[in-house]
Formats: sequence, C-alpha cells, structure tokens
Amino acid sequence: MPKTEHWQWYVEESAPTEQHHHAIERVYFEGRSQFQQVAVIGTPVFGKMLILDGDTQSSQGDEKIYHETLVHPAMAGAADRSEVLILGGGEGATLREVLRYSGTKRCTMVDIDGLVVELSKQHLPEWSDGAFDDPRARVIVGDALAFMRDDRDRYGVVISDLTEPLEDSPSNLLFNDGVFRLIKSRLADGGVYVLQASTASFHNYSLHCKMARTLRRHYAHVASFFTYVPAFDTDWAFLACSDRIDLATLGADAVDAYCGALRGDNFFYDSVTHRRLFSLPLYLRRALAATGDTF
Repeated sequence: MPKTEHWQWYVEESAPTEQHHHAIERVYFEGRSQFQQVAVIGTPVFGKMLILDGDTQSSQGDEKIYHETLVHPAMAGAADRSEVLILGGGEGATLREVLRYSGTKRCTMVDIDGLVVELSKQHLPEWSDGAFDDPRARVIVGDALAFMRDDRDRYGVVISDLTEPLEDSPSNLLFNDGVFRLIKSRLADGGVYVLQASTASFHNYSLHCKMARTLRRHYAHVASFFTYVPAFDTDWAFLACSDRIDLATLGADAVDAYCGALRGDNFFYDSVTHRRLFSLPLYLRRALAATGDTF
C-alpha cells in the first residue's frame, strides 16, 4: 500500500466540520455538463464512483444497497408493476433493478443530463448491466417536469432518483406541492411513489422530515425508511407514498413472493431487510411526528 502522501484525494464534505476522504486511483472523467459538475473516478475501496456537484451518487462497491432499497420495497408493494416511471437515475442502475421483474412491460426513465447517461454507459456499464438495451426500456433525455406535463400515461410505480433539492441543484424545482400533485396525476390508482429523501442521521434529518411532512398533504400513507450506505458514510433515507398501502406494514410473504420472481439474486433486499428498513429509531420517529417546515 503506497504511503498516503502518494495519493490524490476526493474529499466529500457533509458538514463544515465533517469530511469523508476517498483515495483516487484513476480519473475516468472530470468536467461540467450543461447542468452540473460531473466526475467519474476509481478508488481502492469502493471501486468506480460517480460524483455530481461534489457529492457521491453511487459507487461500484455498494450501489446495489442503494438501488435495491430504492426500487424493490415499492415494487413489492405495488398492485400493478407493468408500467414504471423513473425520474432521474442516469447511471441506469435503477432501470436495471426495475427490469429484473419480468412482469414489467415498460420502464420509462427521464433524466435531464445526457452527459451523465453517456458517461455511465461508457465508464459504468456494470450499473446498467444491459438495461439500456432492454426493449422494455424507454430512455428519455429531457426535463422530467416537462415530460410529466405532456405525458398522459399512468404508472403503477413512480420512482424518483433525483438529486437532493438543494439551491444549486437541477432538481430543486421538482420538490413542491405543484410537482407532487403532478406526479400523483401520473400514478395509477393504488400505485406507489417512492423517492430518495436525503439523510436520516441524528444530526442531519431536517430535509427528510420536510419532504415527509409535505408529502403527507398528498397521500394517505407516507412511510420513511432508511439504510446505511457506506460510500455515502451516512444513513440514507427514502419515502414511500401511496393511498392504498403502507409499505411499513407489507408482510414477509408478499416480499418473498416478489423477490422470488426477480431475475438473478438480490444482494441486499429481502423480507428480513424490509423489516429492518422500516424500523426507525426513536429520534427519527419523534422528528417525523413533530410539526415543522414544509415545501
């Protein structure tokens, strides 16, 4: 192992006093798209990593933890999985996980940044694992908001794999009541809307709670769930929204039956993991129950 002074470092800052350092073995790409700063690097521990605006999006070593968590609880609980819509997800891994279910007839993925999609095809083919070439995949490079305004299809599952709604993010305009109403209008009756929803760590859960409080105005059931993602170095949270089902109460038999119908083996998600994902710590349950900011 070389001495540390021989490494270059990618430093991700989660707070002014907190940093996570990744040694860089190789830089596959570094530049700026029309929308954001983009980098693809190789690291000794996590393998290849996709970085947008200085934030880790996914890593080769543990991306299945994130993507299986984002996709499969919602798919397991949905009444109809034949039509699925993904907002964002440029790496193609969310698309890959959806298309592992043979009953999905079409999966539409809309991502605004064509450069991220092309770089992922070139440098991160393990993420999509052929999903971009699946005849059931409809990949659209464009604005998700404009797509939903023009689109008239209904989807049994809508998956939001957008970046966090920070002020300098291209996703910032996609987190408000108007957009949430638009998303629900594209959701089939009894469908499930799931989104990545910021961090759930004890010192940084306010944005997640703000998302949850806002979405409660639109859905009968809004369930928080989370897991630790090593490359992010924090607990990462998600929200599952539906008028039909509370995914926190989805039974083991339903999860096992769904997982048994998937092509290939899961890395992370099964009925035991499902129960763990929705078992929230007391501090987060208290925060979610309290009144506070909304969008």
